[in-house]
Amino acid sequence: MEQAWRDWGGVVLAALAGLPLLVLATAELARRRRDAATAGESWRRSVAEVGALAGTLPWVWMILTPRDAPREVDLVPLRDLADLLTGPAATAVVQVVGNLLVFAALGFFAPVRLPALAGLGRLFLLGAAGSVLVESLQYALDLGRVSSVDDVLLNATGAALAGLLSRRWWAGRWAAAPGRPVAAPATPRG
Repeated sequence: MEQAWRDWGGVVLAALAGLPLLVLATAELARRRRDAATAGESWRRSVAEVGALAGTLPWVWMILTPRDAPREVDLVPLRDLADLLTGPAATAVVQVVGNLLVFAALGFFAPVRLPALAGLGRLFLLGAAGSVLVESLQYALDLGRVSSVDDVLLNATGAALAGLLSRRWWAGRWAAAPGRPVAAPATPRG
């Protein structure tokens, strides 16, 4: 835990210090919005936009922090996870949970804001796309990190699972949106 604080304490402190600014930015964005029909919708959109950004950027900052190590690539699915599970339990928990959280805020807030992303499969693909971008940057920038397909799978799974947590705020809302077809319930014919 001490090593984690040395590695990431600055990111954590910067994120915490930025919270008051994020609250003010959300309030100002909601106040100035012209694309929402109601004040409630304006707040919903503003919270979703700021939340997705603020909840994702610190993780990306950590992932793109250089290490003093050679870069590696692992394209064999589940190999990194299997190796991880043979090591210390604390390391496995930190790695798995950390990778699940990387795009969790994006998965939580994106469908609240954007109807096109309202679906667990879409959120999985959104998380996977973001993860492929980050893993590619790690490799291209030679940051001394492992670019792994397992990270992509965990990041994408985290985005989809977080979407489940926010489902009550988006499921059904978008089906009734103007211009979007609504499926009629099936009824037996007699």
